[in-house]
Amino acid sequence: MLPSLSRLSPKKRAFLTGTLLLTGTGFLCRILGFFYRIFMSRTIGAEGLGIYNTVHPVFGICFAVCAGSIQTALSQYVAANQKKGRSVFRTGLCISLALSALLAVFICRHAALIAERFLLEPRCEPYLLVMALSVPFAALHACINGYYYGMQKSKVPAFSQVAEQIIRMTAVFGIVQVMQQEGREITVSLAVYGHLIGEMASAGFTLLCLIFCPPEGKHPHRQSTFSIPFFQENALPLMTLALPLMGNRLVLNLLASAEAIWIPNRLTAFGLSSNDAFSVYGVLTGMALPFIMFPSAITNSIAVLLLPTVAQAQAEGRREQISSTISMALRYSLYMGILCTGIFCIYGHELGTSVFHNPSAGAYIRALGWLCPFMYLATTLGSILNGLGKTSATFLQNVCAMLLRLTFVLFGIPNLGMKAYLWGILASEIFLALWHLITLRDFAAFSWNAAEMIGKPVMLMILGCWLNQKFWLFLLPLLRPLPLEPGAAWSFLGTALKIGTLCGIYGVFLIGWHILSRLSR
Repeated sequence: MLPSLSRLSPKKRAFLTGTLLLTGTGFLCRILGFFYRIFMSRTIGAEGLGIYNTVHPVFGICFAVCAGSIQTALSQYVAANQKKGRSVFRTGLCISLALSALLAVFICRHAALIAERFLLEPRCEPYLLVMALSVPFAALHACINGYYYGMQKSKVPAFSQVAEQIIRMTAVFGIVQVMQQEGREITVSLAVYGHLIGEMASAGFTLLCLIFCPPEGKHPHRQSTFSIPFFQENALPLMTLALPLMGNRLVLNLLASAEAIWIPNRLTAFGLSSNDAFSVYGVLTGMALPFIMFPSAITNSIAVLLLPTVAQAQAEGRREQISSTISMALRYSLYMGILCTGIFCIYGHELGTSVFHNPSAGAYIRALGWLCPFMYLATTLGSILNGLGKTSATFLQNVCAMLLRLTFVLFGIPNLGMKAYLWGILASEIFLALWHLITLRDFAAFSWNAAEMIGKPVMLMILGCWLNQKFWLFLLPLLRPLPLEPGAAWSFLGTALKIGTLCGIYGVFLIGWHILSRLSR
């Protein structure tokens, strides 16, 4: 249980409130992003999604180099040197904007080469130019967020995520309306310009907040003034923090980019045309995976809360709390993962056809449903390892898991098609979750009961599915006289109601089992 806020010190209260705020806004952004993906899938189609997901890794690589690592370094360095926070921020901003400008110019000048040689798809060239324009805005946004995080003011970074999603969605919806009225064809450029609009919106929002509501107040300390000597003094320690993070993120983004680029290419080696390959890739990454990843918003939020909890317990030498936290993370990750596996395996086809009007999306959702327990487990255990200071171990394990997946992409897809990639994802997630678990076992003792953590939820899930089916077989004849028009909306609503009742039954079973277990002790 979370401690009462009134009993905490002001710093701890601000930290916990900020964490909960970031978790809540992150969850809201995940919901908005999920519906945005649904809209885009219906607007630009599976092939457009595939092309966009091939172009986007270029932005991810640029962000890793010029923004993400510097944001984290800024937050750490400013937190330790708040009196000169503004000069540290300006130092980081100058470095970040300079790197982003160089990367943007490089992409613009070599867009054709990057599209043909790196992305293996010449059609990506015009979209790279738009992506390049978004890099400086992302750098500005990231640096301002790092400044606010370092000053322990998380409201602006939290609400900037929401502002970015809302402005992007509103702008894209408006563009679609205008293009449809003018009878113009809607292409993948809509998604790329939507990305640029989102980055511009988040940068503009955070810049306005910085001007009118600076994190250090309207009367900053005199030492926070910026000058060349301050730049020279701050640049070296700041980049000392940023470079290791930059290297780690760059490696992971390069591996993720290789995967995104090679999947369509390997599908053509399997025998598909280029258009069909991008369509299949778009169905998987733009339709099926968002459904599988959507519940992970909850596990990601749990992971955000677990990291500082474990770090604080380790600093205070409370090993019992670390052990109980790990056991709790294992239990609830498996509970939720098994529930989601049941939902996607049973209702995956209905979700794919009712939401995306694509039977292939439904087939992929059902196949990917088996990922959920391992994916959610890896997320929470990875966060605990990071909280224990084992960041090098988690980095190495993530790299090895991605290399395993790339092996399936390179050598499996040309022979088996997308089945090989699906098996690769499952193998890599199992591998990563087990390695995280083994690593944690070496650093902290925790209780593990397979019957309690796996057998019980599986049994209750099977029983819940049977009871849910019987309930709807009884209820459907009673609903037939109602004047409900057939269509995708009603089909999705019916599926959502079935999923909701299954979740309710499963939750009641788990709570009931827990109560009976406590009474029997």
